[in-house]
Amino acid sequence: MTSPARMLRTPADRTGPRPAARRWLRRVTSTVTATTAGGVLILGSPVLTARPAPPAPAGTTPAEASLALVSADRHRWPGHPGRRVVRHRVRPGDTATGLAVRFHAWTRELRAINHLGRSGRLYVGRVVRIPVVVSAARRHHAKRHHAQKHHTQKHHAARTPHPKKHRAGHPAKRRHAKPWHGTGATRAQVRRLVVRTARRHGVAPRLALAIAWQESGWQQRRTSSAGAIGVMQVLPGTGRWMSMYVHRRLNIYSLRDNVTAGVVLLRVLRGQTTWRRSIGAYYQGLGAVQRHGFYPSTRRYVRNVIALQRRLGRGWDPA
Repeated sequence: MTSPARMLRTPADRTGPRPAARRWLRRVTSTVTATTAGGVLILGSPVLTARPAPPAPAGTTPAEASLALVSADRHRWPGHPGRRVVRHRVRPGDTATGLAVRFHAWTRELRAINHLGRSGRLYVGRVVRIPVVVSAARRHHAKRHHAQKHHTQKHHAARTPHPKKHRAGHPAKRRHAKPWHGTGATRAQVRRLVVRTARRHGVAPRLALAIAWQESGWQQRRTSSAGAIGVMQVLPGTGRWMSMYVHRRLNIYSLRDNVTAGVVLLRVLRGQTTWRRSIGAYYQGLGAVQRHGFYPSTRRYVRNVIALQRRLGRGWDPA
């Protein structure tokens, strides 16, 4: 039996435009179908599809790759001006701090945008988002380009060979004096400097003193076989890394900058892992500790530092 409403509809009504309610229902249905296919349900808003960033050219460094991705990726981190979000697939050995340094980002922001928590643990194969600081990436690229240009001009410049340039068939090596500063400081002066620097950066003073004594005996003019330098035995690469945290270039041959680099490294490690593992990571490296645990030499190092810290707490003063 035909309903009265259907009987009253004329052929013109059937062929005419549909009611507004049906048009709205069809639009919402098509939107839901399109968005749920991608795993996201959005009603009344257009579907946004992110364009994948182009792959970095072969042979580029992480800094150059990050700058290329920053230039290509138009997505910003909402509420954080000056940031460009790039994507990176985690590889064996990657850490949150290491990725932040490689891509010119802040570790705290990287953990926040990926919801990593305090531990900052990463899993191999996972794609993480890295909020690159655009100004830092561009500044690094400009310095690198200037250095390469200067090296090329210097290499191709015409020079007159020096008569004493070659001796017995081997080129003479030019030796540059290392810019040491503060090597004449006494152990008492080094102790006071370490305590002041540790308090300024929120690190336990006795822990910083114990590590400084274990590393160098509170003496600045010390260089290890691995290339570590100064009171805190800081590697040149670590000094450049810590320069990003203090917003100035650190000269690890200088007593003040060497102590600052070592104390800031302790603060960074303490923010990434537990107290005991941060001591071992200062000696072995955070990535190696996370992958392999403590080496036998690292266990001895941690025991020595803890023993020194307790002795300092009981009033021991080797200065």
